[in-house]
Amino acid sequence: MSKIVVKFGGSNLQTQKDIRQILNVVKNYNRPLVVVVSAFYGITNLLEDMLLKARHEDAAIDHSLDDLIALKRDVIFNMITDPVLQKSTLDQVLVRIRELERYLRGVNYIGDIPAFVSDIVMSFGERLSALVLTALLQDRQIDCEEVTPEELHLITDGEYGNAEVDFAESEQAVRKRLSSDKTAIVPGFYGISKENRVTLFGRGGSDYTAASIAHCLQAESLDIWKDVDGFRSADPKLVPDTHGIDRLTYTEAAELAYFGAKILHPRTVEPLMFHNIPIRIFNIANTDRPDYPFTIITSNGKQKADIIKSVTYSDDFCILRLQGPGIGNKPGVLARVTTELDHKNINIKSVITSQTTINFLLSVKDLQPAYCAVKSLSLTVVNNVVTEDDLSLIAGVGEGILETHGIAGRMFGAVSREKINVEIISVGASPVAAYFIVNKKDRDEAVRAIHREFFTLPAGK
Repeated sequence: MSKIVVKFGGSNLQTQKDIRQILNVVKNYNRPLVVVVSAFYGITNLLEDMLLKARHEDAAIDHSLDDLIALKRDVIFNMITDPVLQKSTLDQVLVRIRELERYLRGVNYIGDIPAFVSDIVMSFGERLSALVLTALLQDRQIDCEEVTPEELHLITDGEYGNAEVDFAESEQAVRKRLSSDKTAIVPGFYGISKENRVTLFGRGGSDYTAASIAHCLQAESLDIWKDVDGFRSADPKLVPDTHGIDRLTYTEAAELAYFGAKILHPRTVEPLMFHNIPIRIFNIANTDRPDYPFTIITSNGKQKADIIKSVTYSDDFCILRLQGPGIGNKPGVLARVTTELDHKNINIKSVITSQTTINFLLSVKDLQPAYCAVKSLSLTVVNNVVTEDDLSLIAGVGEGILETHGIAGRMFGAVSREKINVEIISVGASPVAAYFIVNKKDRDEAVRAIHREFFTLPAGK
């Protein structure tokens, strides 16, 4: 029988009530699973803070580790009934925390955070959650074991902080290790390079771990349990009358994730498309319905009558603008800039050019490093380098957006009627998305305006 890969995120691991819901979900499947888990809620941020403080504050290490031990001890002694299992689980937690402490002491000693140490330290949230969840399931007589990425031989390309799985190196080993009838509990977020070094998949990367394992197993499905009812037509925090989306294509889901929807990591669909493995999104509040997903993502979606399925936004976009007469026609300018940004490990999200301007869309964290990198090139054709932040990108997503006349016009018309100034418009970069950039203060109303245009029926309809 093919396996189902099930993923639980940190939002499902906030309280002991949340953890009990996860235990019920696993039990209700009533079959062997591969369960991929994120760190308990807030632990990744805690580890990041521990790393930064460890460089200069030796005393902060002890305080932070004590907090981490207390959190795990509380779960272990309140939720595991078998005293022998309680003790053995706590002992294993303390072993891992002592290992974490060694890395933090090393950071304090050298006063720096090497990339390989950062990746190892940040992986401990998932290592601890998988260990504890395995014990909790065993306490409830579920036949399971923890299986780490090291044991799986989940091999990556070796890039620190943003690795991807080398499937040619991983598939056979993963399939063999997960061939038993036991439920496997796998810590997400990281894999192992060919040199046996921990490499992270980036923030939110446990989704990618689960998708990669599903690819290797040619799984029946990837089931992702959230604390919301799947994908919606907009963020319910901004729009009160959103609609659920029961079907999406891989491309639609990827673009929604890229442009800010928090349901999936943007790279989750990549490993699944080749084998057409469905992604099923569930709400953890409905633990008795492991057969009732709120959203299903496959290669075959269904096109909405007026195309737009969801309006999403991201505040993690800013503009680096190069200005100069004839800059758009000067050979080599774009190549020199993109090469320099690549050397600085700065990801370019998009490039939009004209005769006098080249606009680079970047993440907010990369804006100042990119500005300094471009200034250091001393390009004679560039008269001015301008940065713009405090922006939001608004995207409308749906299959058929390029082929259907007037959809982009309706989007921008809806925003224009609210007298919102649009900085940059892009249609055609994706076959399923049109987006534009506005000042962040106009973000909420822009989202609501587009949602009204496509999801509010005219009077009498």
